[in-house]
Amino acid sequence: MTNPAFSPFHDLANTLLPHAGDTGGDGSHDTSHLQRVWKNAAAIQAKEGGDAYVLFAATLLHDCVPTEKDSPLRSQASRLSAEKAAHVLLALEWPPAKVKAVAHAVAAHSFSAGVAPQTLEAKTLQDADRLDAIGMLGVARCFYVAGRMGSALYDPADPHASERPLDDRRFALDHFRAKLLKLASGFQTQTGARLAQLRHERLQRFLDEFADEI
Repeated sequence: MTNPAFSPFHDLANTLLPHAGDTGGDGSHDTSHLQRVWKNAAAIQAKEGGDAYVLFAATLLHDCVPTEKDSPLRSQASRLSAEKAAHVLLALEWPPAKVKAVAHAVAAHSFSAGVAPQTLEAKTLQDADRLDAIGMLGVARCFYVAGRMGSALYDPADPHASERPLDDRRFALDHFRAKLLKLASGFQTQTGARLAQLRHERLQRFLDEFADEI
């Protein structure tokens, strides 16, 4: 089945999507997330360059071992996904150098893993994935995940954590200051950074309007 969102790598998408990971109903890491990350990655690659084939494979497999936000394995998720991605691609008889490039990009994409991206493809994937965590999509995914985790929207006694530590496991609003508002400053490519600034401004506008309403 041809999916225009994965252009121009339709055949590779059909091959790799069955290995992309069972998200267990997690709508923040489903096929639509892969589509958006690829849209971001393709936009960055068009300006910055890099191996688009490697980048596409890494995009489709970057969450192939999914873990919930509250899982003790969360910090290892990208490494586990990299290992699985390498196994999948070796079974498909990819050249070892390409497999290594994909595995590194997958391992380095995660915010929590702390793996520094060393290649242009890894930098591009990290930027593309983080773009999906800020802006209006970041807002939607933040509250969606908070609902899945059973978190409250915010602390009614101190919504902005003025006199308490941030606790984004309990309050969705805390996640903005704990993580989301920090992401735009850490982008790896010029194109990614430019796109991130636009989405960061949307994120800040949302917070300002949310604060006004509560």
